[in-house]
Amino acid sequence: MDRYSMNFGRKERVLNYACQTYQLSRPNKVGAVMALIRDCQPSSFDEWQSWYFENAHTAGKNPTKITVESLHELGERLYAKITEVVIPEWEAVFRELTEQDCIDYIYNLTINRTYDGYIREKSVINDGLVKVFPNINFEESDPELDHAGDIDYIAKIGDKAIGIQIKPITASANFGSYSLTERMKASFESFKERYGGNVFIVFSLDGEIANKEVIGQIQSEIDRLSN
Repeated sequence: MDRYSMNFGRKERVLNYACQTYQLSRPNKVGAVMALIRDCQPSSFDEWQSWYFENAHTAGKNPTKITVESLHELGERLYAKITEVVIPEWEAVFRELTEQDCIDYIYNLTINRTYDGYIREKSVINDGLVKVFPNINFEESDPELDHAGDIDYIAKIGDKAIGIQIKPITASANFGSYSLTERMKASFESFKERYGGNVFIVFSLDGEIANKEVIGQIQSEIDRLSN
C-alpha cells in the first residue's frame, strides 16, 4: 500500500508532543478530518487534498474556511511553541534528571499507577455508573479485542452495547479541552460498527465522575439502543 505521510524521523516525537499539548490539530483548528474524508470518499490523494481545501472549515460556533495559508500559520505557531517554550523547559528537565528518577519512574508507573488506575476505574463504575444505571451490566473490556486499549468497560443493552473510557484528571485540569486522537476516533468508530452504540469518555476526579453531563448522554444512548 502506498503511503503519503512524510517521515519526520526523530523529530516526530517532539512535533507530536507540542502539537497535542497546544491543541494545534484539533477540529477547531483543522476541521474534523476523519469525518471530512469519509464524506469525500476519495479515490486518490489529489482528490482528497483538493476536496479538503474546498470544503473544510474549523469546528465551533464561528467556523472559518481552512486554507493552505491557515495550515501554514499553524505550523509557524507550532515552531514558536517548540523553540520558545518546549525546548527551554526540556533543557531544564534534562539538567535536573537523575538515574534515581528513572528507576523510581519505572517502578511507580508499573506498580503504583496501575493500582491507582484500577481503584479509579472500580470507583467510577461501582460507586458511580452502576448506581445511576442499576439495570445495566458493566463489564471490563476484553483485552483481546482490537479496541481494548481505548475502551475500559462495555455496557450491554440487549444485543448492542456502549463503550466507556475512564480518564483521570486533576482538580486544575480542563477536561473540556480534551481532544481525541485520530487513532482513538477510528477505534470508537470500529466499536460502534460492531456493537451499535457510541463510546463515552468519563473523566474521573478522585474516583468520582467529573463530567456529570455524560450521565445524561449515556442515558440517551441507552434509550436509543433499547428502542
